[in-house]
Amino acid sequence: MHTALVFDVQKFCIHDGPGIRTTVFFKGCPLSCWWCHNPESRGRTPFVHYDRERCLGCGDCVRACPEGALALGPEGVVTDAAVCRQHGACADACPAEARRRVGRTIDVDGLLAQVERDRPYYEESGGGVTFSGGEPLLQWRFLVEMLSACGERGLHRAVDTTGFAAPGVVRRVAAEVDLFLYDLKVMDDALHRRATGVPLRPILDNLALLLSLGARVRIRMPLIPGVTDDAGIDRLGTFLGTLPPVDGVNLLPFHRSARDKHRKFDMPWLMEHDGDIPQDRVAAWAAHLASRGLPVSVGG
Repeated sequence: MHTALVFDVQKFCIHDGPGIRTTVFFKGCPLSCWWCHNPESRGRTPFVHYDRERCLGCGDCVRACPEGALALGPEGVVTDAAVCRQHGACADACPAEARRRVGRTIDVDGLLAQVERDRPYYEESGGGVTFSGGEPLLQWRFLVEMLSACGERGLHRAVDTTGFAAPGVVRRVAAEVDLFLYDLKVMDDALHRRATGVPLRPILDNLALLLSLGARVRIRMPLIPGVTDDAGIDRLGTFLGTLPPVDGVNLLPFHRSARDKHRKFDMPWLMEHDGDIPQDRVAAWAAHLASRGLPVSVGG
């Protein structure tokens, strides 16, 4: 039985596929998008996050640390990064959850037990389980095992992916998935490399591969200030027009909560523009894609 590193399991999600869903967020991502809404998911190792505002100053974490890496001062708890081994004993001891583990290892049986608790909600709403991240395809062996187990139990399975993976991995995972939520972030390769850190072509090729295999795919495109433009929307429509039909295209408005999350985790915010995109421009983009025969929605 394989294990995986996840950083969250959220219940009662309604924007990650049909119906009410449990969404499993894998830790680790090959992309480093400027606007990432889950920047804590990027690294492939767990860490402990400290929230000064929640800290009671009780010192329980200091006493629990096996390395003696923590000290309580007037501004809260200070960590000696050279000594800390990120074991998480401090997070376990914190009564206020001011210290929290970001990333934990779980096996298939343990995750299935969590997922099965909400089966009545899936059955009533037509929901199921969504695997997101980070990038779930990075941990594809566990993902395949988990997808297979969910399929045996009649649970609807969705995978939210960047599409950046080896074609063989995509083929293997596709055999166990009911619906792909497929991210197309930028349709210009040079800009895609700058804004995400990886080339665009493998992502487009894997989308074509999935559709050639008969997979159900819903495209999700974030609308990023200073990045998304008329030319990018037109390229999206042109490219999708060369492929078998997709289930839909979701245009996802930008949320500035991503900026707050970067600051929370002491990560640099690289967006030069993070204002709202006018609604009439979003409506025009949706209309342009619809005029090409694509089923388009904004949000969700």
